[in-house]
Amino acid sequence: MRWAAAKKTAARPDGDSGPGPRYKWIALSNTTLGVLIATINMSIMLIALPDIFRGIGVDPLRPGNTSLLLWLIMSYLVVTAVLVVSFGRLGDIYGRVRMYNMGFAVFTVFSVLLSVTWLHGTAGALWLIGMRVLQGVGGAMLMANSNAILTDAFPARQRGLALGLNQVAGIAGSFIGLVLGGLLGPVDWHLVFLVSVPFGLFGTAWAYLKLRDTGVRAPARLDWWGNITFAVGLIAVLSGITYGIQPYGGHTMGWGNPWVITAIAGGLAMLVVFCAVESRVAEPMFHLALFRIRAFTAGNVANLLAALGRGGLMFILIIWLQGIWLPRHGYSFEETPLWAGIYMLPLTIGFLIAGPFSGWASDRFGARTFATGGMVLAAGTFLALEELPVDFGYPMFALILLLNGLAMGLFSSPNRAAIMNSLPPGQRGVGAGITTTFQNSATVLSIGIFFSLMTAGLAGSLPGALTHGLTAQGVPAADAARVAALPPVGVLFASLLGYNPVQTVLGPQVLAHLPAGHAHYLTGRAFFPALISQPFADGLSVAFNFAIVACLVAAFASLLRGGRYIHEDTGAATVGEAGTGAGAGTGAVGTGAGAEVSRYTAPAARASSPPQPHPSPNPNPHPCPCPCPHPPDPKEQR
Repeated sequence: MRWAAAKKTAARPDGDSGPGPRYKWIALSNTTLGVLIATINMSIMLIALPDIFRGIGVDPLRPGNTSLLLWLIMSYLVVTAVLVVSFGRLGDIYGRVRMYNMGFAVFTVFSVLLSVTWLHGTAGALWLIGMRVLQGVGGAMLMANSNAILTDAFPARQRGLALGLNQVAGIAGSFIGLVLGGLLGPVDWHLVFLVSVPFGLFGTAWAYLKLRDTGVRAPARLDWWGNITFAVGLIAVLSGITYGIQPYGGHTMGWGNPWVITAIAGGLAMLVVFCAVESRVAEPMFHLALFRIRAFTAGNVANLLAALGRGGLMFILIIWLQGIWLPRHGYSFEETPLWAGIYMLPLTIGFLIAGPFSGWASDRFGARTFATGGMVLAAGTFLALEELPVDFGYPMFALILLLNGLAMGLFSSPNRAAIMNSLPPGQRGVGAGITTTFQNSATVLSIGIFFSLMTAGLAGSLPGALTHGLTAQGVPAADAARVAALPPVGVLFASLLGYNPVQTVLGPQVLAHLPAGHAHYLTGRAFFPALISQPFADGLSVAFNFAIVACLVAAFASLLRGGRYIHEDTGAATVGEAGTGAGAGTGAVGTGAGAEVSRYTAPAARASSPPQPHPSPNPNPHPCPCPCPHPPDPKEQR
């Protein structure tokens, strides 16, 4: 029986494992479906929000309802960012497939509950927020364990392709959700949530019947203090960022709000406590020693910065299209949400082209060239977007979006494969969770940064432009001054939701007292886009400069990752000049494309833990994942 158990979990000589040769493709197709529906639901509400708010009878632009709007957008992102590390660790302990299957079921149940909402008004909005939080729990389980399942199922020589396809599905899902929400929302807003149910039911049954745990488990006790301090700290930081976008008192944003300052500062302090806890407990939530692996650390830093540059881009482009470009080209404000998603499809196409190719190529040539080049190209596309006139020609805009998608695809797939290859088998779940936490947290942070930069850019010139433009059309000076004093974020939210901005901020009472021709012009497709174009361009310039810097720093971090580093089930392997702080070695064998691989054979128990340094050298060498010689283990000699 002992021999049978060992045979079941042992890795094959070629690095593959699992019930059979076809299993890895079953794992790839199922986990890709899971990640796709999880990420589609990150953005599917964005375009459909006007229909959802009309359906439950809430005006999201009223001052008291702004937080409802923000939490409907952000709650899913915040929950997935907070929980993926914990669920990844639970997958390492109890089985990744078990946690993944549970995630599919949880996600599906709360998709059903979202679609059967019967409440109205504020109660309806709070119900949706609560169900989105719980749906996010299922999404976190899916995202935390899908990459670890794939890494277990595929040999190292094919992981780049597998993880590339999975990563492309994840990133493309956030853009597919825009179009899907825009198509389903006008038909019936309940369909925005119901559309996930059949895929969830199918995926749950398929995963339960076909997926098997083939990786190394790391039995351990739950690190309750680590989980609690991490969750409290990250929730506080992300909540502070969310409320920082909202106006406070007489200020255009809430960054001076004492609650926001306290939440962010307290959250950061709690994360410091979390690091202290993790360095002291016997069985931590995740091993801080993982960050001594250069490929893992550099990949995560690059991933964080890339997500900072990319995360807010979707919101900025949607506002640009909906608030200015589409109305100026004949689309009514009510039509702009759907068409904004359609006009952004070149970005998704770029991902779909570059992601699988770069994943396959990184299996042969390593991740550094593709990931670094992708980030440099992404910085170039942000520079090109900054140089575009606000009323651009669409072919050039589409070409830049396509190049941006290609750039992000070139980066994302090799970078994720390099991170997962660097992880010891027993730490793949928590390592994947850390990477997803970095990515999702950066997305929330980037939304806060981009909105803040845009609002700051608008605050300088929009009030004067509004006052002059409105009074020129006969709006009383007092009403024009009242509108000009409104926080610019209200204008951004109106554009994001596809509302008629001037009609929304002026109100029917003011418009009713204006001559019909003037009222028609103010609420038409020409006035607001022309009014906001220059102030918007000022905000765009600041936001894109931030994205350029983030991408260039990500490129530099990616360059520092070294050559390929592969931690196999039977030990660790480094390729080229990769370093881990405690993981370089000797003895090279070829892996194709002229790369050199250094391989080690270590006991399975040690392979599941991060490489550990040894305090003092010893003249008796012993092969292990570190360069420090030490005496052989008598048990291993037997």
